[in-house]
Order: sequence, then C-alpha cells, then structure tokens
Amino acid sequence: MINQEQSNFFWEHGYLHIPEVFTAEETAELAREMDWLIEDWADSSLGWSGPWRKEYMDKETEAKSKLIAMHDLHLYSVAWMRAVTNPRLCAAMAGLLGPEVELHHSTMHVKPPETGHPFPMHQDWAFYQHEGNRFVDVLVHLDDTCHENGEIRFLDRSHKRGALEHVTKNPDGTGCTPHLPTDKYHLKDTVAVPAKAGDVVCFNIHTIHGSHINQTDLPRRLVRIGYRHPENVQTGGQSKGRPGLIVSGRRERIENQPLFSTAGPA
Repeated sequence: MINQEQSNFFWEHGYLHIPEVFTAEETAELAREMDWLIEDWADSSLGWSGPWRKEYMDKETEAKSKLIAMHDLHLYSVAWMRAVTNPRLCAAMAGLLGPEVELHHSTMHVKPPETGHPFPMHQDWAFYQHEGNRFVDVLVHLDDTCHENGEIRFLDRSHKRGALEHVTKNPDGTGCTPHLPTDKYHLKDTVAVPAKAGDVVCFNIHTIHGSHINQTDLPRRLVRIGYRHPENVQTGGQSKGRPGLIVSGRRERIENQPLFSTAGPA
C-alpha cells in the first residue's frame, strides 16, 4: 500500500495521507454502521474540557459545541472489525512500523453540524502513553473533509520533539482534558490535510495536531484506529494492559513472558 518514499515522508514529517484505502462499497457500509452506532451506542457530550475552549470558540458557540464519540467500534460491528483488520490498511501499517503490528484501539470522532467540536493542539501520546514512538494513529474518513467541516491539521515535523507536557488542570485546579498551551501552539501554524471518503490520514503518536469547528450543515465522521509495534510498551492511559489483535506478523515472546490471562473483570 505504501512505498519507501511515503514511509520516509511519514517519519520525516510525522503524518501521511493515503488515498483510497477503502473502496466506495466498503466506505458506504462503514458509514451505515457508523450511523447505527451513533443511534444505539455513542455518547453526545460537550466534549473536551479545559481553558482552551474560550480560545477556540465564542461564548455562544462554546455552549452549543458537541462531540459524538465511543471507543472500540470493532467490538460492536463486524463491518468495523473488518475495517481494523483490512488487508490494505494493515499492509500500510506494516510498511511504517515493520512486519509486526498490533491493534490498540478504535475511536469514533463525529463533529455534528454547525457547532461540531473543534480540537485544541495536542499529542495523542497524552491519552495513551507509550515508551517509544512506534505507534501510528489512522483516521478513516467516511466524509470528505475541508476547512469548513474541520479537517485534520498537523504541526509539521513536531513528532521529533518527543512526548510533551500537556495542560491537565483548569485555572481553579480541577482536572481537564489534556491539551497543549494555547499561547505556544496555534492552529494557524499547522498544515491542513483534507481527504476524501475512503482515504486514511495517519500520524505519529507524538505529532501535534488539532482541528477547527464544523461549520457545515452535515456531520463530519471520522474513526481513529491506533496501531503499534507489539514491543512498544504502554505506560499509561486508554486500554493500558489490554492485549490487542496482531494484524500483521507475530507477537514475539519476551523472556519469561506469561500467557495472557483468560480471567474477566472482577
């Protein structure tokens, strides 16, 4: 799915746009399943918290801004199970991470019409910390994206800075969603990467990114899928300690590593 030039671009710039990973038929099926998941399972909320909201939105928009989200779509829909194990997508990930690739998670990101949630500048590392950078996040596009509906935007080459300290508290000391300081990191400095339905845009776990509000009268539907090299140890955050599917290659055994537990929740 990708050549050496594309792999070099990813590791130099921290992101990569791969067109037409999913066929029109596959994308239409995933969109139908997405709409069902939104109706039956997903949560609608004010979205990310924190002082960044006052910098990105006026008071009226901030009060109306919504985000529709849920985790691990592949546990609810066979269509999304096929998506996270799609041979073309997994081959692309093997081209970036090496022959061994492990699925970490899938997460819905839907910006509703007109006041769909913007995202402040941040690294995904802040939500699922790993020791190394062999982790690629993939945005599966179910809708065409553009400035008006809040396409993904990247701070070029920012992954080379490694993991950065994020703002995790409001001025009053209460906790908030991790994000980078708004006085140091700005969307105006980023590169916009619009994409078509069926395309994927992937980026490194340390790449700084964000997006503007959805101003259109249609939702902007994306799903983020996280892939890592199996030896990239997670140290905190979402899904820590949970093994994922091997979607390329094999999981090499570390010395004295036990088998995964078959015990369920206590």
